[in-house]
Amino acid sequence: MADTARIDKWLWAARVFKTRSLAADACKNNRVTINGVNVKPSHTIKAGEIICVKKSPIIYSYKVLKCIEQRVGAKFIPEIYENVTDAKQYELLEMSRISGFIDRARGTGRPTKKERRALDSFVDPILFGFDDTDDFDE
Repeated sequence: MADTARIDKWLWAARVFKTRSLAADACKNNRVTINGVNVKPSHTIKAGEIICVKKSPIIYSYKVLKCIEQRVGAKFIPEIYENVTDAKQYELLEMSRISGFIDRARGTGRPTKKERRALDSFVDPILFGFDDTDDFDE
């Protein structure tokens, strides 16, 4: 087993990215950092380093436990890296997921059925003065 690995191969092998070319593109576009420094796809990593990967809207952080260049099954991932992403990042992800359909840009079209149902369940009808107990027959 090697004690170092290329960052693009490691990101692919550790299942952070679906393909190696996506991992290399992320490195080229300054979305992958090690200790706050942007890295090229050919940068070598070693065990113990913290890798930050920006996948909009949050930044994931991983601590390298094992350097690999061959893709492994999903059940072996806990042996490869430890997810040390800050909890605030996950809160940011949840907030963007909730508010994603409310701040719709003008001209992007109607909401999908799924977005409309989520919007209806998010906005309570009582806020608009409607009540389910009103009897309209009287």
